[in-house]
Amino acid sequence: MIPRRIPLAVVLIAAMTSALAAQRLADPQSRREALQFYRIGQEFFTSEKFDRAAEEFSKATTKDPLFTLAHYQAGQSYMNLKRYASAIQAFQRCIESTRSLYGLAETNRFAVEKQRDDEVREMRETVKVLQQSGHQLLAMRAEQHLLDLDKQRSSLSTGYRPPAEVLLSLGSAYFRNGDRDAAETEWKAAVEVNSKLGEAHNNLAVVYLQTGRVAEAEAAIKTAEKAGFRVNPQLKDDIKNASRRD
Repeated sequence: MIPRRIPLAVVLIAAMTSALAAQRLADPQSRREALQFYRIGQEFFTSEKFDRAAEEFSKATTKDPLFTLAHYQAGQSYMNLKRYASAIQAFQRCIESTRSLYGLAETNRFAVEKQRDDEVREMRETVKVLQQSGHQLLAMRAEQHLLDLDKQRSSLSTGYRPPAEVLLSLGSAYFRNGDRDAAETEWKAAVEVNSKLGEAHNNLAVVYLQTGRVAEAEAAIKTAEKAGFRVNPQLKDDIKNASRRD
């Protein structure tokens, strides 16, 4: 039997298990300071001052290394700055932190649930501000991450699964950084977690088309549209043309 390929994020997380085990929840004072830095960073992010935003999100994660939302927003800031290697690291840290929090919940359930509640509240405010300021694409991504945060809260009673939106973003960072194979791996991992993540199916269609897997590209596009994702007409035309040539 051919062994199933393990997503790169999972491999990296496994390699850092011992380090994560040593991490602890931030003390109340550090947590408050981290939230202050995060909120300042979010103001910069909304005003598209992404370099300043990344700095503040980094300060937040220094105060609270398990502040998953700050890691995620740092990654999004780096994506907008086209600093893709830095974005990859930020998204990886976000995933590592969610796994670490899940492990800590066994002995610190109340504190972990409170931290999850704090992050859901912050993300709801982020979605609201982005929508009001007309940043529809950023707001859409924030909404998806909000759903992931809610699922992470419920996962404390079930089993750990990495957040699909972060896997999607990690794949995009890999793709922009020139690593198509790693991007495909993470996007596949994303749809394993959330089969209705239309953007991930759309992105997989691009990779399939680029690598000559036209039938798979056609199937991925259909799945993306079924999930409600608006596929670029040019991509659909390119796939059709490639299909005719086969």
